[in-house]
Amino acid sequence: MNLLIKESPLQVLPSLAMQVGLNAAILLQQLHFRSLISTNVRDGHKWVYKTYEEWKNEEFPFWSVDTIKRAIRRLEDSGYIISTSSYNRMKMDKTKWYRIDYTILHDQGEQDAPSTTAKSFQEEVQIAPTTEGNLPLAITKEIKRIKKELVENDLDAVSVIDYLNDKTARQFKASSKATARLVNGRFSEGYTVADCKMVIDTKAKDWLDDPHWQKYLRPSTLFNATNFENYLEESRASDLPKSRPPKPFELDFSEGEA
Repeated sequence: MNLLIKESPLQVLPSLAMQVGLNAAILLQQLHFRSLISTNVRDGHKWVYKTYEEWKNEEFPFWSVDTIKRAIRRLEDSGYIISTSSYNRMKMDKTKWYRIDYTILHDQGEQDAPSTTAKSFQEEVQIAPTTEGNLPLAITKEIKRIKKELVENDLDAVSVIDYLNDKTARQFKASSKATARLVNGRFSEGYTVADCKMVIDTKAKDWLDDPHWQKYLRPSTLFNATNFENYLEESRASDLPKSRPPKPFELDFSEGEA
């Protein structure tokens, strides 16, 4: 099988990937394309409805369902997409309907919402950001430069590594490709800067004063995919309120009799 591009590639702007994370940006771009050609109009908006399995089978066969769920949840939580199941005819149908909140993207200079009036299906397909029929871009120095800037200028990754350095008095570099790949890998799974800082706080508390364990306060340990999930659950568990035993009743014999 020839793995070089002979089909329409998925495209995404680097600026959008920096804003919402790579996986979420890919999903958001594909949702935008599907919205442009959608004929499902409810309450003045165009909607796309799919199950998670349909997202995987029809759009992203290279992702697991869990990866798709995390990307969608991240976009829902940050307000980029609005979802509902209220338009389903049967209550037992849990298929979700999705639309993009273009007011947020409009503030960032992105495209306006697709119109629900006066355009034919063929016209909407023509303006959709598809690459059907176009030759793919060659891998040029410009593309490599953009990728390099994504690594060096990802402010979320810089924030996490700076926080780790402050906590541990170390000098890890956010511009390191290996370090940035680890942190951005967790972002692509739907984790946040706050999650990363929570893990740093917990493990710094556990390890910083231990000569043996303090060497593991490093990106390759903290942000390893398996370790990170375990450490985050540990952090969340430690934040749960602990029930206090009742205070024992004490007699004060120090004052004597009145």
